[in-house]
Amino acid sequence: MYIQEAHPTDLWQLPVNVREEVLFASPKTSDERAGVAAACVRDLGIKLPALLDQIDDSTEKAYTAWPDRLYVIDREGRVAYKSRPGPFGFKPAEMEQALKALL
Repeated sequence: MYIQEAHPTDLWQLPVNVREEVLFASPKTSDERAGVAAACVRDLGIKLPALLDQIDDSTEKAYTAWPDRLYVIDREGRVAYKSRPGPFGFKPAEMEQALKALL
């Protein structure tokens, strides 16, 4: 899920963003957000499907998705697994176990 831009040029920047030219302003429309998300997916080589949060960040607010988190949602729409903040809190083996438990 692509949520609000983490380091927008109109708020604050990390030196690494400037050095690597990862420079995006906060999207104001869904189309702008889609463009930034597409660049993120492409430039980071992400191989998972990417969904967009609404421009009001309703998913991020509901699931505390910032910073990065991994979730497994069961068939009833409940959170079956929530990772610690990533990327350092990601534990692929834990997520795999949660997925297997749902199968």
